[in-house]
Amino acid sequence: MFNVFFCIQKDHDLRLVGVAGLICIITAAAIVLLLRQARDAVPMDRARWIVAAGMVSGFGVWATHFIAMMGYDPGVIIGYAIPPTILSLVVAVGAITTAYLIALRHRALLPRAVAGAIVGLGISGMHYLGMYAIEVGAYLRWTTSYVAASIILAILPAPFILRLTIDHHNRTSAAAAAGLIVLSILALHFTGMAALTLIPHRVEQPASLLLSSPQMGFITAIVALGIIAMSIMTVRSSGRMRRAVDASEREFKILVQGISDYAIYMLDDRGRVVSWNAGAQRLKGYVRDEVIGLHLSSFYSPEDRASGVPDRGIEVARREGKFNAEGWRYRKDGSRFWAHVTIEAVRDGAGAFHGFAKITRDMTRFKEDQDRLAALTSNLDAALSNMHQGLCLFGPDERLILSNARVGAIFGVSLEECPPGTTFEKVFKFGLEKRAAGVVAPGLLDEVLTRHRACIGSAGGGTLVVPFTDDCTLSISHHPIAGGGWVSTFDDITERRRAERRIEHMALHDGLTSLPNRINYSEKLDIEVALARQTGGSVGVIGIDLDRFKEVNDLHGHATGDAVLRLLAERMQGQLKPGEIVARFGGDEFAAFKTFRDRAELTNFIARLNTCLAGSIVIDGKSIYPGASLGIAIFPIDGATREQVVNNADLAMYRAKAMPGRQVCFYEPGMDEAARTRRMIANDLREAISRDELSVAYQVQKAVTTEEVVGYEALLRWHHPREGWISPAEFIPIAEECGEIIQIGEWVLRQACIEAARWPQNWRIAVNLSPVQLMHVDLLQTVASALVESGLPARRLELEITETAFVADKVRALHVLRQVKALGVSIAIDDFGTGYSSLDTLNSFPFDKIKIDRSFLIDSETSHQARAIIRAVLALGHSLEVPVLAEGLESEDQLRLLRDEGCDEAQGYLWGRPVKLPCVDAAPLPSMSLAACHG
Repeated sequence: MFNVFFCIQKDHDLRLVGVAGLICIITAAAIVLLLRQARDAVPMDRARWIVAAGMVSGFGVWATHFIAMMGYDPGVIIGYAIPPTILSLVVAVGAITTAYLIALRHRALLPRAVAGAIVGLGISGMHYLGMYAIEVGAYLRWTTSYVAASIILAILPAPFILRLTIDHHNRTSAAAAAGLIVLSILALHFTGMAALTLIPHRVEQPASLLLSSPQMGFITAIVALGIIAMSIMTVRSSGRMRRAVDASEREFKILVQGISDYAIYMLDDRGRVVSWNAGAQRLKGYVRDEVIGLHLSSFYSPEDRASGVPDRGIEVARREGKFNAEGWRYRKDGSRFWAHVTIEAVRDGAGAFHGFAKITRDMTRFKEDQDRLAALTSNLDAALSNMHQGLCLFGPDERLILSNARVGAIFGVSLEECPPGTTFEKVFKFGLEKRAAGVVAPGLLDEVLTRHRACIGSAGGGTLVVPFTDDCTLSISHHPIAGGGWVSTFDDITERRRAERRIEHMALHDGLTSLPNRINYSEKLDIEVALARQTGGSVGVIGIDLDRFKEVNDLHGHATGDAVLRLLAERMQGQLKPGEIVARFGGDEFAAFKTFRDRAELTNFIARLNTCLAGSIVIDGKSIYPGASLGIAIFPIDGATREQVVNNADLAMYRAKAMPGRQVCFYEPGMDEAARTRRMIANDLREAISRDELSVAYQVQKAVTTEEVVGYEALLRWHHPREGWISPAEFIPIAEECGEIIQIGEWVLRQACIEAARWPQNWRIAVNLSPVQLMHVDLLQTVASALVESGLPARRLELEITETAFVADKVRALHVLRQVKALGVSIAIDDFGTGYSSLDTLNSFPFDKIKIDRSFLIDSETSHQARAIIRAVLALGHSLEVPVLAEGLESEDQLRLLRDEGCDEAQGYLWGRPVKLPCVDAAPLPSMSLAACHG
């Protein structure tokens, strides 16, 4: 082990080792992405993805090896022989590709182990062929034990890497697999290098087919760039596929919501069920969890499966785009029903195939009715009485010959009221008056009779859809028969039309409050703006944002938050007059508009809205005061288009939110560039992690008396692609306001734990915790998972909490901290002395450390009061037996003050500025060697 360590430390240029490590990390991430893409690809595309994964893996490992080799400098390397160098690359690519083919084709333990061994041996072969390619002025002597160890280190992790990558689907397994790949490759390289001893001798004339170090560097750089390019292409391809799938799923859910008459579900490209609606559950008896993953053939009889009926239907739909059929299908309990089936291929806008949409309707009763109608001469009465639809037979003279009982049920008439011989016009008129209770829309009867004449005059007949009333819609179909006359069927489609109206309503209204949604609001506003442009009127557009809604959710839960939104919506809806609209865009964001000619009308509307939003709401005995900020812009004064007016109303709303005590703000030209900047920062923060713009810097913490390193504080940094470095003081409040601090804070915590777990010493890592994170329900699970995944002992993690975190709900905050502390994590109170109730807070919770705010130490050289406060806090810490850390240490005079007053720890620019990574590759002792990295 020491030989490996000294080989890295003494014989390698650590900068090039770092570059090799970076290439290795990128390669590991690309391997996981490509292998999972190959796993999920259709069979015809899988080989292409496997080859791509093998190429990236082989080239990446090869590039990592030779970049690390360029960092290996014993002083006697002449160059690199071309044939073995190329052969090493071929071996790596070939072996790894072969292993991937085996691993993806066979999921059993033995093939996986064989595949892992092939991977390990291929990488080992690449390494030692690469070593053979080196032309040096020395003899190469190998230590057999280290050689064997390096090969074992390459083979052992490979089966586990394949299992984590292929058999798992979450990000944690992906990160673990990538980490194992990096560790395996680096362990092989450096253990193999430790096995090598060079004995210098006289240099012979080098071979002509040699690559110099610069040439080798150029080649490996090209390979590295290729790996990065392929990785980026893979990520973009995966992202596009995920977005397409998400869009398809959203469209499907909107389409099938509320429909219970049809079984509607999606199939993947191999005919397996991937979604299941309520109609499918009702019709076939399977709940969603039982049926997901079943093949379409599960709903067919054994005879149909044996003859390939399901597969033929899928192939027809795939080839021709659509397949229609009727036949017997089977429920979960084994019963069967006659089904009308439509299978349609689903393709995106680019024509790419994504699977199938399948619609099944239970046509059992309809088929029975048809069968009975066909047997009219033998059993006419029984057939007519059991039909699902109403049926009337009219002769050539257009008079009724017979009808079934369903007609009477639909129209509410008896056989005596419409006996045989009655004309269709009289039947329909009498039924219309009975069903509509005498209230018939003017012209409806004439319109229906006109369309009826057109249908019976057509050779193929036709269908009429007649809205009798709001509670009744009929579908009337006319079928001419030979010799004159026709058959009319009546079907009550009221429920189906209601479902269609529900779908239409859901598409245009907010699901929680039933207010118009953004699409509906924009359409209505476009109409009003166009009308105002023609008539010279004005439209007042209002942006509304609840001020303390996030606090309501955090303190009382999302169920209470939803109840508040519903009540606020009801209040505002109840105050609306003609020409006024209120909509909800989502979350705590509402909008409204009003057409007016007198400015007083708009003022009155705003006052009514503000009254609705400002009043208290009592839920479960709790009084809640949501409050809201309103921004107003007026068409055409504040914008010539709907988009401009809406955007300016939002700007005015943000100005209102930024000015305490001001709930309503009218737009003024050029009023709020700062609001635009905040919105830009908030939008960019949502993608900062995925775009790898965030980083963590570490500032050293030392014991004041001995200057021994005791830990580091993790500090978040953001490099914006356009604005450059943005101060945390600027973007963290915005992240807290828009809610992104939860995701960002979790990312910082996990990064800090992973990094600290790699340090050679058991130094403590301190991570700041936002008040928003403290009140989040998943905090405890987040901290626990970060510790488990990183392997960092809980005693080495310290969470820093500011006093402001206790203002909103002190009882809940302290309860959460006690749960976190029970894990073994230390809790420090940060910025002590600048909050609201310092002594009461210390008395309420056993903090593990007190951090004096930097402002006191900075002012200590000129302010007697600052020095007195420092002494008082230190005395308080000593009396409570709680260690105290001073922030902002910048001078020797400040250090002497802290030593004289008995301060335990400190951090500041005197001992080191925040750096991206602590110098953990340096020798851990003495501690001053590490501190030098922070000067």
